[in-house]
Amino acid sequence: MSAPDTPQRVTATQAARDFIARLRADHGDILFHQSGGCCDGSAPMCYPKGDFLIGDNDVLLGEIGGALFYIGAAQFDYWKHTQLIIDVVPGQGGMFSLDNGTGRRFLTRSRLFSDEELAALGA
Repeated sequence: MSAPDTPQRVTATQAARDFIARLRADHGDILFHQSGGCCDGSAPMCYPKGDFLIGDNDVLLGEIGGALFYIGAAQFDYWKHTQLIIDVVPGQGGMFSLDNGTGRRFLTRSRLFSDEELAALGA
């Protein structure tokens, strides 16, 4: 997906990767789409692969726990200077997200890329 020295645009905590493994065991292949707001705030939404149609304006950021992770192009433009760090915390997941009803939900944390990381991403 990227060169070894290129920083990842999306990564996940061990807790999130463990939860992803559980969801994949229960639902098969899954994917993520970073929500842009509205009903479920800015939560990363998790869907069975094939249940969410990826559009021409969606950007593939990478993969976490074997699941592809997408974001809308307009939101990517806003967040392109940050690395998304997907975590899992107690709570209710998004209405249509696979984490709903599990007592846990995915949460997006972020950090700004350094100038060096941004240069590597631009190459």
